Amino acid sequence: MLHVPETGSTNADLRQLAEAGGEDGLWLRADRQTAGRGRQGRDWSSPIGNYYGSTLVRLQPGDPSPATLALVAAVAIEEAVRSCLPAIEDRLRLKWPNDLLIDGAKLSGILLERVGDAVIIGIGINLASAPDLPDRATTSLAAQGVAVSVASMQDRLSEAMSCWVEAWRTWGLSAVTARWESRAHPRGTPLNARLPDGQSLDGVFDGLAGDGALRLGLADGSVHVIHAGDIFLI
Repeated sequence: MLHVPETGSTNADLRQLAEAGGEDGLWLRADRQTAGRGRQGRDWSSPIGNYYGSTLVRLQPGDPSPATLALVAAVAIEEAVRSCLPAIEDRLRLKWPNDLLIDGAKLSGILLERVGDAVIIGIGINLASAPDLPDRATTSLAAQGVAVSVASMQDRLSEAMSCWVEAWRTWGLSAVTARWESRAHPRGTPLNARLPDGQSLDGVFDGLAGDGALRLGLADGSVHVIHAGDIFLI
Protein backbone atom coordinates (compact mmCIF):
# COMPACT_ATOMS: atom_id res chain seq x y z
CA MET A 1 0.00 0.00 0.00
CA LEU A 2 1.35 3.40 -1.03
CA HIS A 3 0.75 6.59 0.97
CA VAL A 4 1.36 10.25 0.17
CA PRO A 5 0.57 13.31 2.32
CA GLU A 6 -0.93 15.24 -0.60
CA THR A 7 -1.69 14.76 -4.28
CA GLY A 8 -4.02 16.08 -6.93
CA SER A 9 -6.00 12.86 -7.26
CA THR A 10 -5.25 9.32 -6.12
CA ASN A 11 -7.11 8.04 -9.18
CA ALA A 12 -4.91 10.08 -11.52
CA ASP A 13 -1.76 8.86 -9.78
CA LEU A 14 -2.89 5.24 -9.89
CA ARG A 15 -3.71 5.59 -13.59
CA GLN A 16 -0.05 6.40 -14.18
CA LEU A 17 1.04 3.44 -12.06
CA ALA A 18 -1.36 1.17 -13.96
CA GLU A 19 0.13 2.28 -17.27
CA ALA A 20 3.58 1.55 -15.83
CA GLY A 21 2.58 -2.02 -14.92
CA GLY A 22 1.16 -1.62 -11.42
CA GLU A 23 -0.02 -4.92 -9.95
CA ASP A 24 -3.52 -6.12 -9.18
CA GLY A 25 -4.58 -5.09 -5.66
CA LEU A 26 -2.27 -2.06 -5.44
CA TRP A 27 -3.55 0.74 -3.16
CA LEU A 28 -2.67 4.43 -3.00
CA ARG A 29 -3.90 6.63 -0.14
CA ALA A 30 -3.51 10.37 0.35
CA ASP A 31 -4.12 12.52 3.42
CA ARG A 32 -5.41 15.29 1.19
CA GLN A 33 -6.34 15.77 -2.48
CA THR A 34 -6.23 19.08 -4.28
CA ALA A 35 -8.17 17.96 -7.37
CA GLY A 36 -10.42 15.15 -6.16
CA ARG A 37 -13.26 14.12 -8.46
CA GLY A 38 -16.56 12.34 -8.05
CA ARG A 39 -18.94 10.77 -10.56
CA GLN A 40 -19.85 12.72 -13.71
CA GLY A 41 -16.92 15.10 -13.24
CA ARG A 42 -18.07 16.55 -9.93
CA ASP A 43 -15.49 18.01 -7.56
CA TRP A 44 -14.83 15.94 -4.44
CA SER A 45 -14.04 18.01 -1.35
CA SER A 46 -10.90 16.61 0.28
CA PRO A 47 -10.06 18.14 3.68
CA ILE A 48 -7.59 16.35 5.94
CA GLY A 49 -9.14 13.75 8.24
CA ASN A 50 -11.29 11.89 5.72
CA TYR A 51 -10.36 8.79 3.73
CA TYR A 52 -9.14 9.20 0.13
CA GLY A 53 -7.74 6.18 -1.64
CA SER A 54 -7.69 4.23 -4.90
CA THR A 55 -7.07 0.63 -5.75
CA LEU A 56 -6.22 -1.18 -8.97
CA VAL A 57 -7.99 -4.27 -10.30
CA ARG A 58 -6.34 -6.05 -13.25
CA LEU A 59 -9.05 -7.67 -15.35
CA GLN A 60 -8.73 -11.39 -15.99
CA PRO A 61 -10.39 -13.67 -18.57
CA GLY A 62 -13.82 -14.66 -17.32
CA ASP A 63 -14.26 -11.71 -14.96
CA PRO A 64 -17.76 -10.17 -14.83
CA SER A 65 -18.34 -6.79 -16.48
CA PRO A 66 -15.76 -4.22 -15.25
CA ALA A 67 -18.56 -1.72 -14.53
CA THR A 68 -19.91 -4.02 -11.82
CA LEU A 69 -16.82 -3.37 -9.74
CA ALA A 70 -18.80 -0.35 -8.51
CA LEU A 71 -21.09 -2.79 -6.70
CA VAL A 72 -18.09 -4.74 -5.41
CA ALA A 73 -16.61 -1.57 -3.96
CA ALA A 74 -19.95 -0.57 -2.44
CA VAL A 75 -20.38 -3.81 -0.50
CA ALA A 76 -16.74 -3.65 0.62
CA ILE A 77 -17.18 -0.09 1.93
CA GLU A 78 -20.40 -1.04 3.70
CA GLU A 79 -18.66 -3.98 5.37
CA ALA A 80 -15.68 -1.86 6.43
CA VAL A 81 -17.84 0.93 7.85
CA ARG A 82 -20.25 -1.47 9.56
CA SER A 83 -17.32 -3.03 11.41
CA CYS A 84 -16.66 0.39 12.97
CA LEU A 85 -20.19 1.02 14.23
CA PRO A 86 -22.14 -2.21 14.72
CA ALA A 87 -24.55 -0.51 17.12
CA ILE A 88 -26.13 1.49 14.27
CA GLU A 89 -25.68 -0.97 11.41
CA ASP A 90 -29.45 -0.98 10.81
CA ARG A 91 -29.15 2.70 9.85
CA LEU A 92 -26.62 1.93 7.10
CA ARG A 93 -28.05 1.50 3.62
CA LEU A 94 -26.58 1.16 0.15
CA LYS A 95 -28.11 3.27 -2.65
CA TRP A 96 -27.58 2.45 -6.29
CA PRO A 97 -25.09 2.39 -7.77
CA ASN A 98 -22.51 2.83 -5.02
CA ASP A 99 -23.45 5.31 -2.29
CA LEU A 100 -23.42 4.37 1.38
CA LEU A 101 -25.96 6.28 3.47
CA ILE A 102 -26.56 6.71 7.18
CA ASP A 103 -30.20 7.64 7.82
CA GLY A 104 -30.39 8.76 4.19
CA ALA A 105 -27.30 11.02 4.32
CA LYS A 106 -24.34 10.31 2.01
CA LEU A 107 -21.22 8.98 3.74
CA SER A 108 -19.04 7.85 0.84
CA GLY A 109 -18.48 7.94 -2.89
CA ILE A 110 -16.82 5.83 -5.58
CA LEU A 111 -15.29 6.66 -8.97
CA LEU A 112 -14.34 3.96 -11.51
CA GLU A 113 -11.95 4.59 -14.40
CA ARG A 114 -10.69 2.15 -17.03
CA VAL A 115 -7.03 2.03 -18.12
CA GLY A 116 -6.44 -0.75 -20.64
CA ASP A 117 -6.91 -4.04 -18.79
CA ALA A 118 -7.07 -2.28 -15.41
CA VAL A 119 -9.88 -0.60 -13.48
CA ILE A 120 -9.02 2.14 -11.01
CA ILE A 121 -11.48 2.39 -8.12
CA GLY A 122 -11.36 5.68 -6.22
CA ILE A 123 -13.01 5.75 -2.81
CA GLY A 124 -13.81 8.64 -0.49
CA ILE A 125 -15.30 8.18 2.99
CA ASN A 126 -16.30 11.01 5.31
CA LEU A 127 -14.58 10.10 8.56
CA ALA A 128 -14.04 13.47 10.25
CA SER A 129 -16.22 15.87 8.26
CA ALA A 130 -18.76 16.03 5.45
CA PRO A 131 -19.14 18.59 2.64
CA ASP A 132 -22.28 20.69 2.22
CA LEU A 133 -23.90 19.62 -1.05
CA PRO A 134 -26.81 21.47 -2.67
CA ASP A 135 -28.79 18.41 -3.76
CA ARG A 136 -28.33 15.83 -0.98
CA ALA A 137 -27.74 15.41 2.73
CA THR A 138 -24.27 14.33 3.87
CA THR A 139 -22.77 13.01 7.08
CA SER A 140 -19.53 11.72 8.59
CA LEU A 141 -18.64 9.02 11.07
CA ALA A 142 -17.56 11.75 13.50
CA ALA A 143 -21.05 13.26 13.27
CA GLN A 144 -22.39 9.86 14.33
CA GLY A 145 -20.13 9.85 17.38
CA VAL A 146 -17.68 7.34 15.89
CA ALA A 147 -13.94 8.08 15.81
CA VAL A 148 -12.06 6.02 13.20
CA SER A 149 -8.51 6.73 12.06
CA VAL A 150 -7.71 6.84 8.37
CA ALA A 151 -5.16 4.05 8.81
CA SER A 152 -7.73 1.83 10.53
CA MET A 153 -10.24 2.43 7.76
CA GLN A 154 -7.59 1.55 5.18
CA ASP A 155 -6.96 -1.79 6.89
CA ARG A 156 -10.66 -2.63 7.11
CA LEU A 157 -11.35 -1.50 3.56
CA SER A 158 -8.45 -3.27 1.86
CA GLU A 159 -9.35 -6.54 3.59
CA ALA A 160 -13.01 -6.28 2.62
CA MET A 161 -12.19 -5.26 -0.95
CA SER A 162 -9.82 -8.19 -1.40
CA CYS A 163 -12.48 -10.63 -0.21
CA TRP A 164 -15.22 -9.21 -2.42
CA VAL A 165 -13.09 -8.99 -5.56
CA GLU A 166 -12.25 -12.66 -5.02
CA ALA A 167 -15.96 -13.49 -4.59
CA TRP A 168 -16.78 -11.51 -7.76
CA ARG A 169 -14.19 -13.52 -9.70
CA THR A 170 -15.00 -16.90 -8.18
CA TRP A 171 -18.79 -16.96 -7.89
CA GLY A 172 -19.76 -14.21 -10.32
CA LEU A 173 -21.81 -11.07 -10.01
CA SER A 174 -24.81 -12.80 -8.40
CA ALA A 175 -22.90 -13.21 -5.12
CA VAL A 176 -22.22 -9.47 -5.07
CA THR A 177 -25.73 -8.37 -6.04
CA ALA A 178 -27.24 -10.63 -3.38
CA ARG A 179 -25.07 -8.99 -0.73
CA TRP A 180 -25.75 -5.52 -2.17
CA GLU A 181 -29.52 -6.00 -2.03
CA SER A 182 -29.34 -7.35 1.53
CA ARG A 183 -27.65 -4.09 2.58
CA ALA A 184 -29.80 -1.71 0.52
CA HIS A 185 -33.13 -0.04 1.28
CA PRO A 186 -36.02 -2.54 0.91
CA ARG A 187 -37.89 -3.20 -2.30
CA GLY A 188 -40.78 -0.78 -2.65
CA THR A 189 -38.74 2.19 -1.40
CA PRO A 190 -39.79 5.32 -3.38
CA LEU A 191 -37.02 6.65 -5.64
CA ASN A 192 -36.46 9.45 -8.11
CA ALA A 193 -34.15 8.72 -11.05
CA ARG A 194 -32.52 11.52 -13.03
CA LEU A 195 -31.23 10.06 -16.27
CA PRO A 196 -28.37 11.28 -18.50
CA ASP A 197 -30.85 12.46 -21.17
CA GLY A 198 -32.49 14.82 -18.66
CA GLN A 199 -35.50 12.62 -17.99
CA SER A 200 -36.75 12.36 -14.41
CA LEU A 201 -38.66 9.27 -13.29
CA ASP A 202 -40.42 8.53 -10.02
CA GLY A 203 -40.91 4.93 -9.02
CA VAL A 204 -40.02 2.30 -6.43
CA PHE A 205 -36.96 0.14 -5.95
CA ASP A 206 -37.54 -3.25 -7.57
CA GLY A 207 -34.12 -4.80 -6.95
CA LEU A 208 -31.21 -5.23 -9.31
CA ALA A 209 -31.18 -6.74 -12.79
CA GLY A 210 -28.85 -9.65 -13.52
CA ASP A 211 -26.19 -7.26 -14.83
CA GLY A 212 -26.36 -5.02 -11.76
CA ALA A 213 -28.60 -2.36 -13.30
CA LEU A 214 -31.33 -0.75 -11.19
CA ARG A 215 -34.91 -1.92 -11.66
CA LEU A 216 -37.32 0.99 -11.11
CA GLY A 217 -40.95 -0.01 -10.76
CA LEU A 218 -43.27 2.56 -12.34
CA ALA A 219 -46.86 3.48 -11.44
CA ASP A 220 -48.26 1.70 -14.52
CA GLY A 221 -46.77 -1.60 -13.38
CA SER A 222 -43.88 -1.59 -15.82
CA VAL A 223 -40.21 -1.73 -14.85
CA HIS A 224 -37.61 0.71 -16.18
CA VAL A 225 -34.06 -0.69 -16.13
CA ILE A 226 -31.45 1.98 -15.41
CA HIS A 227 -27.78 1.58 -16.26
CA ALA A 228 -26.71 5.17 -15.58
CA GLY A 229 -28.17 8.10 -13.67
CA ASP A 230 -28.52 9.81 -10.30
CA ILE A 231 -30.88 8.15 -7.83
CA PHE A 232 -32.54 9.94 -4.91
CA LEU A 233 -34.66 8.62 -2.07
CA ILE A 234 -38.08 10.26 -1.99
